[in-house]
Amino acid sequence: MTARDIAAGIPNAVLDDGTGLPLHVGNPIAEQRRLRAGSLVLLPREVLRLTGPDTLPWLDSITSQSVGHLEPGASTETLVLSPIGRIEHALRLHWTGDALWVIVDAGTAEALETWLTRMRFAKRVEIERPDLVVVGTAGDTAGELADAPRWVDGWPEVSPGGIRYGEPTGEPFAWSETILAPERAATIAPDRFVGTMAADALRIAAGRPALAEVDDRTIPHELDWLTTAVHLQKGCYRGQETVAKVHNLGAPPRRIVLLHLDGSQNAQVAPGDEVRAGDKPEGAVTSIAMHDELGPIALAVVRRSTPADQDLVVHTAEGVDVAAGQQLLVPPSAGHANRPPRLPRLGAVRRPAAPSAD
Repeated sequence: MTARDIAAGIPNAVLDDGTGLPLHVGNPIAEQRRLRAGSLVLLPREVLRLTGPDTLPWLDSITSQSVGHLEPGASTETLVLSPIGRIEHALRLHWTGDALWVIVDAGTAEALETWLTRMRFAKRVEIERPDLVVVGTAGDTAGELADAPRWVDGWPEVSPGGIRYGEPTGEPFAWSETILAPERAATIAPDRFVGTMAADALRIAAGRPALAEVDDRTIPHELDWLTTAVHLQKGCYRGQETVAKVHNLGAPPRRIVLLHLDGSQNAQVAPGDEVRAGDKPEGAVTSIAMHDELGPIALAVVRRSTPADQDLVVHTAEGVDVAAGQQLLVPPSAGHANRPPRLPRLGAVRRPAAPSAD
């Protein structure tokens, strides 16, 4: 049994063509309130299970977060970066004391498993990819699912060793993801489930980054992911030089922004739509939702130089320009944490005039 099989048994579910999971099961706006109250959502996730005495120090040495001394029951997240600091994988971690449970987005587990296996060398680490189901909630499920591995999201609080460039959006956000055997997930009453649209709306309103915001150029600073997924004082790992250099001496070339969209035009905004300032392209929409209190909202990644007070528009595939108000997440001033003052060039130093021959 799979998450798709469970989804097929949920009455009135409108299923996503790609994942086969419910987008909504009725009113997606009301489902956001249900999700905050403890309803569950079937998530498009895959799971790895890492065991062995070298698991924590080994993963600590190759990813962005400090995980070498996790306490049993602790949750955190970490990133796999390319050698030049671009995001390749995002890992949600829960340590039970005898196993490290890794939750990743659907479709990424095989590539991650292959890379981890290559990086294992002689380390005493076993890597499994079991067929499991992941359910999420913005409420409290500690009672009924207390015995299952449960990743608790730390966002928007700053993790030890991390830093936040911007201010939290102000939207309350509490999120957890629980790993279940398919047989156990199948025993949950169908009316307990809501759709993924509700989960997306809460995440977007909180300014919480995900792989949806990542392209082949993305570095963590652009998404404010140094808040929970990067430890700035730990030892070397792949991509660490870029992380340190951009934070201390440079600035991220792009920045994430929360857009409040004009819903009066009844236009369909979608991920990938161009964000413009007048006729000038500034970036692109990455995630879109209808929030139960904020209305139509989106996350977008724009150029760092885009003025923070600039009125923007989203240019849709139908050619409609939808007005979009910025809510600052990563400010244009991000970075430059330890940039030394500029010294005058030697050639620019004025020399005293030579004495006259007269």
